[in-house]
Amino acid sequence: MIQNNPEADANASGTTEGKETPKEMSFAAHIAELRRRLLVCTGAVLLCAIPCGIFWREIFDGIAVWPLHLSAPIPEIIFTAPADAVVLSFKIALTGGVLFASPLIFQQIWSFIAPGLYKKERAVILAAAFASTVCFLAGVAFSYFLLPYVLQFLIGFAEGQMEPFFRVHEYFNFLMRMCFAFGIAFEMPVLAFVLSKMGVIDHRFLIRYFRYAIVAIFIVAAILTPPDVLSQVLLALPLLALYALSILIAFFSGRKAKT
Repeated sequence: MIQNNPEADANASGTTEGKETPKEMSFAAHIAELRRRLLVCTGAVLLCAIPCGIFWREIFDGIAVWPLHLSAPIPEIIFTAPADAVVLSFKIALTGGVLFASPLIFQQIWSFIAPGLYKKERAVILAAAFASTVCFLAGVAFSYFLLPYVLQFLIGFAEGQMEPFFRVHEYFNFLMRMCFAFGIAFEMPVLAFVLSKMGVIDHRFLIRYFRYAIVAIFIVAAILTPPDVLSQVLLALPLLALYALSILIAFFSGRKAKT
């Protein structure tokens, strides 16, 4: 009788040099895992949204309206529907909830991806979750401190011809769309690091497709930003710089992975 050798079977199945194969999960298990992590993220956002909803007036007056203070003339914020102020309070609460819960959200995203990776690749998940949070918040901050100059240009373009009156929900949507667009865009170096560690891409691949990346970046900037050329260019230029940074990250992380 021939006896099975578990070690030989493990080697024959493609596990070499102590590498563990990705964990196999059924489609139903994937859906259940995704549902569980979505519930965790939703609960964290709602929990963080509670204090933001309580202090929504202070957040709006002290943070959301600040980019307008450098404009000349300073526009008036108005609402034109009875429920606008209520809707605004919910938007501020949810936006603050997402920002404060972003570390947990990124941790859940990368943890959901982790079972499909090899053991060596899973080692970068914790670093990727931390870097994703830092890059996302850095992108939001970059956009927030850039917005006064954007608004100053847009408002000053019609100075002396028209008086600026901003509907509150349209202004807040503009603010959030710009901030989250930059936050997502700043994730590019993290993706380059993870994919280069996994061997999916390298710096040569990014250099080879640089021309196509320029076109894609301007298309993405047009989709993510409000429909004005200045906002699109202001997002596209940092994206190009981040793409160049991603090439360097892929170069150094790829060399380190080979050694």
